[in-house]
Amino acid sequence: MASMQTTGRRVEVWFPKRLQKELLALQNDPPPGMTLNEKSVQNSITQWIVDMEGAPGTLYEGEKFQLLFKFSSRYPFDSPQVMFTGENIPVHPHVYSNGHICLSILTEDWSPALSVQSVCLSIISMLSSCKEKGKAVCGYKAFYVPVTLKDYRKRRPPDNSFYVRTCNKNPKKTKWWYHDDTC
Repeated sequence: MASMQTTGRRVEVWFPKRLQKELLALQNDPPPGMTLNEKSVQNSITQWIVDMEGAPGTLYEGEKFQLLFKFSSRYPFDSPQVMFTGENIPVHPHVYSNGHICLSILTEDWSPALSVQSVCLSIISMLSSCKEKGKAVCGYKAFYVPVTLKDYRKRRPPDNSFYVRTCNKNPKKTKWWYHDDTC
């Protein structure tokens, strides 16, 4: 690993090189339905916004979302902080209304071999494989307001209200309990 000395502190050179390489890969060959929001990387290479469109033939077809990626100086040894942001947070059993995503590769199953593209593909896959997404109107209650059959199948995690009220702003500080492989 290349490094250089700067005012008594060691600065790792691979960090920006790895991010630059992944940034170029995302610009030149993005996963289907994903595009890098170019404005988001103008001021800092450590925070990106990726615009996402729901995959054709899925419950999310035609819907538009934004993913926020934040990279620490320990990336790729430490996973990026990834969450949905903006006006439209997908209603999904593994996505909380504050944008936090319950996905193991974002925490304990992270590997430096993974990349922004592989995270994007995992999130697309998670949304695309969902067979039921119900639009929960209040907390723990199974109370649904169907707008269309498609909207009727949307739902949030059962602990959404409690989690959103009590969680840390950084989803990586959550100790996730992966108990559901149905979606």
